[in-house]
Amino acid sequence: MHIPDGFLSPSTYITASFIALPLLIRAFKKTKELIDDESFALLSSLSAFSFVVMMFNIPIPGGTSGHAIGAAILAILFGPWVAAFCISLTLFIQALIFGDGGLSVFAVNSLSMGFTASFVAFYVHKFLKNKMRDNIVFFLSGWSGIVAASVVVAVILGIQPLLGVDALGHPIYFPFGLSVTIPTVVGSHILFFGLAEGIATMLVMRFVEKITNQDKEVSNES
Repeated sequence: MHIPDGFLSPSTYITASFIALPLLIRAFKKTKELIDDESFALLSSLSAFSFVVMMFNIPIPGGTSGHAIGAAILAILFGPWVAAFCISLTLFIQALIFGDGGLSVFAVNSLSMGFTASFVAFYVHKFLKNKMRDNIVFFLSGWSGIVAASVVVAVILGIQPLLGVDALGHPIYFPFGLSVTIPTVVGSHILFFGLAEGIATMLVMRFVEKITNQDKEVSNES
């Protein structure tokens, strides 16, 4: 789901940069406020997990790809601002070092996979918590976050043919419209990548809860 350089018009990624910059600044400040030495180790480990799962890109029809994100796990444990900052930092490193996603379109990737996925997952979890079983809530949080991110990506890619054509009327940037991007990008995330994200969220959250409970038991015994 990383959008590479050359797919988006300057008007798209420049506008996205103006939107993303103040959000990233606020996310950085919130991360500094909320994360202490004790929680930093867990945050770093889960951010590394997100980095790894996002490197496994699977091509899908429509000229893009899909992968898990791990945003829901970070959002549930540390809040949406911290999650958005960590995912965005991961995206920046991947673009800078590995060329996975473009630097010029970093803001768009940050807004979709960082902010949209994190905030949607966080509020789905907040709304459903204590209303159904934890495993179901974890799954739906992960699924909804990545599907929401895919909607943003599909819409941004799908409007590119409207933002620039050559003398022959051919799109200059991403060539496929919403009739292609919505079913391929969003559909694949609803049916496949969303399931993977939901299951990963459920399993990791259960593992973290188990480790946390064990640490509490050891502390109580000592």
